[in-house]
Amino acid sequence: MTDTTEAKVQLLLDREDISQVLYRYATAIDTRDWDLLATCFTDDLEADFRSFGGREVVKGKAQWLEAIKGTIQGLDATQHLTANHVHTVDGESATLVAYLQALHRLDTARSDPEYTVGGYYTCDMLRGDDGQWRMCRYALAVTWHRGNRDILRQAQRRLSK
Repeated sequence: MTDTTEAKVQLLLDREDISQVLYRYATAIDTRDWDLLATCFTDDLEADFRSFGGREVVKGKAQWLEAIKGTIQGLDATQHLTANHVHTVDGESATLVAYLQALHRLDTARSDPEYTVGGYYTCDMLRGDDGQWRMCRYALAVTWHRGNRDILRQAQRRLSK
């Protein structure tokens, strides 16, 4: 193979590995596999979910995992779907922008049991010394939503009982 061919093949492999991080992330949240979710992030992660109602950027993997658990564990089901992955790879760093549609369900909700969010993720990633890509910063930009947002609050209360 020529250098150009090898570089193209490496770019394709990197793009697939980068997308796999977001697929693992979605699968981990929906299956409540917190160990798998932890593999998606660097220790110094910055998570910006202010467009989803977060008050500030959360810094640190451990802090973010606790924040996610505090919302997701009280729900009966979630389904996170990603599409239209656009990659920018620059050596050991990369950015992935991907569409998102996330359904949240609480069967015991006082009214509509579902809340769906649409938008996109922007994920900055680094390749670690082990060769694995991980998110070091990611943000959710909500562009639309429908349903009963209050189920998120109800799910948090459910956990505190």
